[in-house]
Amino acid sequence: MNYSSSDIKHIDSLGLSLTDVEKQLEYYESPPSYVNLKSSATIGDGILKLSDSEEQEYIDYYKRHNASLSIVKFTPASGAASRMFKVLHQFLEDYDPQKESINAYINKNKITELFLFFVTVEKLPFHDATVDKMRAMVPDYDLLSLDQRRILFVKTLLEEKHLNYKNIPKGLLPFHRYKNHVSTAFEEHFFEAAQYASVNDRAVLHFTISKAHLEQFQAKLKGTQQLVESKTNIKFEVTFSYQASNTDVLAVDLKNRPFRLKGKLLFRPSGHGALIKNLDQIDADIIFIKNIDNVVVNRYQQEVVKYKKVLAGVLLETQHQLFSYAKTLEANDLSENMISEITLFLIEKLNVVINPQFEKYAYNHKIEYLKSKINRPIRVCGMVKNENEPGGGPFWVKHENGEISLQIVESAQVNIALKKQKAILKNATHFNPVDVVCGVKNYKGEAFNLEQFVDSSTYFVTTKTKYGHKLKTLEKPGLWNGSMADWNTIFVEVPIITFNPVKTVNDLLKFTHQVK
Repeated sequence: MNYSSSDIKHIDSLGLSLTDVEKQLEYYESPPSYVNLKSSATIGDGILKLSDSEEQEYIDYYKRHNASLSIVKFTPASGAASRMFKVLHQFLEDYDPQKESINAYINKNKITELFLFFVTVEKLPFHDATVDKMRAMVPDYDLLSLDQRRILFVKTLLEEKHLNYKNIPKGLLPFHRYKNHVSTAFEEHFFEAAQYASVNDRAVLHFTISKAHLEQFQAKLKGTQQLVESKTNIKFEVTFSYQASNTDVLAVDLKNRPFRLKGKLLFRPSGHGALIKNLDQIDADIIFIKNIDNVVVNRYQQEVVKYKKVLAGVLLETQHQLFSYAKTLEANDLSENMISEITLFLIEKLNVVINPQFEKYAYNHKIEYLKSKINRPIRVCGMVKNENEPGGGPFWVKHENGEISLQIVESAQVNIALKKQKAILKNATHFNPVDVVCGVKNYKGEAFNLEQFVDSSTYFVTTKTKYGHKLKTLEKPGLWNGSMADWNTIFVEVPIITFNPVKTVNDLLKFTHQVK
């Protein structure tokens, strides 16, 4: 490609090089191969199901050992809320009040989601603030027809000159309406952290955000921190980071040519997989990962907190044995019985599929092989029963080199044109709610370089529309998919109450987001 001097300056300003850009263009020309599913992970075959007594044992284990550990709650929170209100945006674009009533428009187009929004709008946490704004703007508000009020409500909610919710980060939107105040998802993460991620009355929270949203988060931080500290007696340390600009990707047109807007190359964020760089900067013994919109009202928090502690207990107990074996392997003087013991631990506790030729390896080769499997970051992930929710799921994957491993796989990574692959995907018993507890240090307390454990071949090519033009963009291997592909992995079944995302505005009507 021929790049102008202004193109090169633009590329340099992002921290990228021409080599980086050319590599991205190669990815478009040679899109990734689909993941080869061997089977779905199930209870007893990749997913651990705990009894009530076992859950309590892991909770107790976590309580006994966490006081000496550094703990961070890591929350991806960079998304704007525009997608939450997609149906409302479409309504404003398409509806013509001169032609038909809103109900007629809904019935003609069979927009159930819009119907539900209007008939239950009083239950949404931002209803009262929106109506107050409307009354202040329109002196004769009470004289408006129902359709006029509904149109005005949506405009007041979304438009930039009014409440501007389409441009506010999802984490700062009103989420839950309590008796005396309305809380945000940002606030609810503080209350959660106080209960499972605090050590010696102190909790550390890290949010990854868009740089453009920093002032909004900082403006909300002081009041939120004071409120939660007064109610929990926990002191909070809060930090923010951004998705690095040198992880941005060049968009292309449908013929894989660089896409330009007004003559300027268009670069886009490369998805949450880029956050592996942010995670790599966190200095902690344990890192809890949970998405910004996955919160509940306070009456359900204890159940959610319980399972965070369960997962953390599983991590710590497994890690304790893992570290012991890692030390033993460093001695390079192991009996055959000890080699067998460590191998069995890898199989039974860490879901490692051992190479079939392992028993034929020379002694030194066996030791090096076991070291390579033991000395990795570890993640314990909650998995909920499949209820047709969007998102990835737990599967056994066969790689091109013949190895088999336990992975979280998105549906877009699977070739559903192949009947067997489609059947495995469709019949999966569980899915991933992004409920992860991580151990990112080795037995010496040294941090792993997390970027060494990424499967770079699991990137996505997606098609999007920008200002009426079709374009393609790359997404890096997902943070809990390909970016953690080479981690040691444990999946644990957790109840559906732990998964409460808000993907659309109507999700706020679910019982876990309603106080009454």
